[in-house]
Amino acid sequence: MKLTAACIQFTAGPDWPSHAEAVTKLVRQAADAGARLIVTPENTGGIRKDKDKAVAEAPIEVEHPAIAAFTTLAHDLGVWLLCGSVSVRNKAADKLPYNRSVLFGPNGRIYARYDKVHLFDVDLPTGEKHRESERVAAGSHAVLADAAGARVGLSVCYDVRFPHLYRALAKGGAQILTVPAAFTVPTGEAHWEVLLRARAIENGAYVLAPAQTGFHEGGRQTWGHSLIIDPWGKVLKDAGTQPGIIMAELDMDEVAKARAAIPSLQHDRAIS
Repeated sequence: MKLTAACIQFTAGPDWPSHAEAVTKLVRQAADAGARLIVTPENTGGIRKDKDKAVAEAPIEVEHPAIAAFTTLAHDLGVWLLCGSVSVRNKAADKLPYNRSVLFGPNGRIYARYDKVHLFDVDLPTGEKHRESERVAAGSHAVLADAAGARVGLSVCYDVRFPHLYRALAKGGAQILTVPAAFTVPTGEAHWEVLLRARAIENGAYVLAPAQTGFHEGGRQTWGHSLIIDPWGKVLKDAGTQPGIIMAELDMDEVAKARAAIPSLQHDRAIS
């Protein structure tokens, strides 16, 4: 089975309305070019500098304007569409929102939700500091879904540094691993490609990694370089640093071949 997949790369403003037109245009272009599975980056809903404002403004899922827009887009275009992530309010009003990845089917329905498990709390050598745990609550479950005839494992950005998550997804049948991201420039330059290629190689799976790029509110800069990687670890497409689309045909037979050649998923052993 083969399918054409696309990664959307753009520069998020502080909220969905600030970049809705640009993202919608890119998604439509990808669908017009034949993509059946289209994936957008982390923080598709927006990147806001002010932590308190970001938390306070996070809507519940059914009221999120990006969710409404993606419902319409998926239905109108007849494609599988993964909204890389949006900040959605927890059911409990006193809790932090979730950083949620949402998968839409061609009928516009939501087929899967994944709340980012690993949160980006770091102090980089450049002096750049991030405390994602002050903005969102951590999820606790791995999520698999069937989309466009393939088995897809969901993740978000910093998750890529935790191989056991992808091992669980691959052992659950994932042929495609999605890693929507908003990587910083220093970590992107040093680690982005090698981490993604490692996740593809060790699990014999395609990796779709759409990324934010450029400068955002408050001067934050993201790395870009959205990637599509095959199950042997070869980079099929690299978006560079400009907004745009990358596309590739994914052949699920290549997943089976990689896993047959190196059946590491069957060789895990418990260690003490």
